[in-house]
Amino acid sequence: MKPSLTGIVPPMITPLRSRDELDVAGLEKLIEHILAGGVSGLFILGTTGEGPSLSYRLRRELIDRVCKQVNHRVPVLVGITDTAFVESVDIGRHAANVGADALVVAPPYYLPEAQPELQEYLDHLVPELPLPLFLYNMPALTKVHFELDTVRRALDNQRIIGFKDSSGDLNYFKQAVELIKRRPDWPVLIGPEERLFDALQLGGHGGVSGGANLFPKLYVKLCEAHRAGDLVRAQALQDQIQHVSDAFYRIGKYSSSIIKGIKCALACLGVCDDFMAEPFHRFRSGERELVMKRLKEIEAQLSQLNL
Repeated sequence: MKPSLTGIVPPMITPLRSRDELDVAGLEKLIEHILAGGVSGLFILGTTGEGPSLSYRLRRELIDRVCKQVNHRVPVLVGITDTAFVESVDIGRHAANVGADALVVAPPYYLPEAQPELQEYLDHLVPELPLPLFLYNMPALTKVHFELDTVRRALDNQRIIGFKDSSGDLNYFKQAVELIKRRPDWPVLIGPEERLFDALQLGGHGGVSGGANLFPKLYVKLCEAHRAGDLVRAQALQDQIQHVSDAFYRIGKYSSSIIKGIKCALACLGVCDDFMAEPFHRFRSGERELVMKRLKEIEAQLSQLNL
């Protein structure tokens, strides 16, 4: 794997047909759809991929199929976040055996750990893993931050190779970017796509953007425009990303609406099924009709941007 992974690394949704069954044909179409957009990597079994809601058997099947199909065209990053230490290790070892490139871990959820406990957890976890590790800051769901002192300590471990921040706190993100300058091989990627342009302006290296499941080229082109110094173009593309967010992520009043919106739009595009892992359910007919209407509007806007 490249020492520093930059650009867009979509957090791929997991196409499902039922509670414990992949939509295999949809998965194959989705992978090719995303890779055709020129992305830098693929992140599976994250939040958008409903990783913690899937059986261990299904997680392994997904890893197998994704790694085989991607076939090293881009790096594959596998989420191993779990409440059970041994399960995180087992998934990590399985991912290594079938050709994944790196692993991603957020703080174990349910019972919140203190920072000394989180540091010790990483000290114990990393030697057990056969692949390099990205840290994933997702305090809204894990209830625990990777505090900056913990990140600073992680910089000393050469097998920890990057950082994804989904806190939405740009001040924290800026401090993380400054901190990580002493490890130039460490990419700092932002989760919330609504702040992708701002993150790049602060020195971030790219994004793990859910909307790149739908329109990967839009997100890739923003990073390319920013890298080329074309800030006007980059801002215009960020405005379009905000339109995507407004169109699909705020239908309904629940946190699951973001994943439902992405899955529903992909189903409307004919890419894959939009079945959700329980306790969540796909959008009903009225919501689906709204997604289809907004999808046509977004596609027209992207056409005007030559995307």
